[in-house]
Amino acid sequence: MLRPNDEAKLVKAQERYVELETLLADEKVLSDSNQYGKLAKEFSNLGSLIGIYHSYQKTLAHIRESQDIVKSKGDAELKELAQSELSVLEPKFEELTRELTDHLDPSKNEPDRDIIVEIRAGTGGLEASLFAADLYRMYTKYADLKGWKLELMSYTDTEAGGVKEVVFSLSGPECSKRLKWESGIHRVQRVPTTEASGRIHTSAVTVAILFEPEEIDLEINPKDLKIDVYRSSGPGGQSVNTTDSAVRITHLPTGTVVVCQDERSQLKNRAKAMRILRARILDHMHQVAFQKESALRKSQVGSGDRSEKIRTYNFPDRRVTDHRIGFTSHQLESILNGDMNDLTNALMAAEKDLKEQAEKT
Repeated sequence: MLRPNDEAKLVKAQERYVELETLLADEKVLSDSNQYGKLAKEFSNLGSLIGIYHSYQKTLAHIRESQDIVKSKGDAELKELAQSELSVLEPKFEELTRELTDHLDPSKNEPDRDIIVEIRAGTGGLEASLFAADLYRMYTKYADLKGWKLELMSYTDTEAGGVKEVVFSLSGPECSKRLKWESGIHRVQRVPTTEASGRIHTSAVTVAILFEPEEIDLEINPKDLKIDVYRSSGPGGQSVNTTDSAVRITHLPTGTVVVCQDERSQLKNRAKAMRILRARILDHMHQVAFQKESALRKSQVGSGDRSEKIRTYNFPDRRVTDHRIGFTSHQLESILNGDMNDLTNALMAAEKDLKEQAEKT
């Protein structure tokens, strides 16, 4: 059985679910895309919890009905049937109770968050930029597979077809849960197409996963911002726009700088730059806090040096190895084509094991 406190939380959640259902049908909400999006996301997140709660209530009602029959002085065959039903209902009820308890425990029920992914070519020159493009393609295909929404925010390519830096946002069910451990140095070992002797080169790419802050998570004083506008430029420095649409925003207290120039509209570039800036500042604040409290979390974006690697993609052996959890797969092509479920499942399972071990100590 649920504890009275948990039962009260579920009753409130159910009331909120009904309230959201009404709000989402309101014309004023429908006309405000931002408000509708936030309410729709809350409604979707609550839907899973309410579904389990309804199953819990129905199962509990069936158990009580069967228990009454067993205790009654009625037909022996009917009582035997009720007892048989209890043997099925009671384990199911225990499982539903456990699921609801986990849902209500913040340490076990991590909410879905929108994220910003940053990929930068590190050590390795041309080969590093080409592999950065491969990783961008991998995450794009994985997003398609999972039905996530991807929005490109900033893209700086190289003349050889590689990527110097790319920034994009992702949103959707389990998006943050599955990709939050992608932060770190991704190392690639392969023979470059320009290598005549067939020698294997090692290059590195940095990946950072930033959580998009809600308005209540972070407040930025406009006086702390330095905003510059200029004309966008492409590879080699040539101008690609005749208006001052590119935007550079500097957060003076932290020295954080964000540049956006992909959109032709200055307003759109400014909006994207502010989203990236807010995410970077919030991540910086979290890193400082974690470093004070724990040694578990390291800097997400390092220098691109190979010593900070979290994963290796070995092309000669067709192998992908995540060094943190000892995961190895020989399906390198499939993973780079977006089939990342086995990898992300292994990381989520490792995180769960660590939490369970921590609870026991």
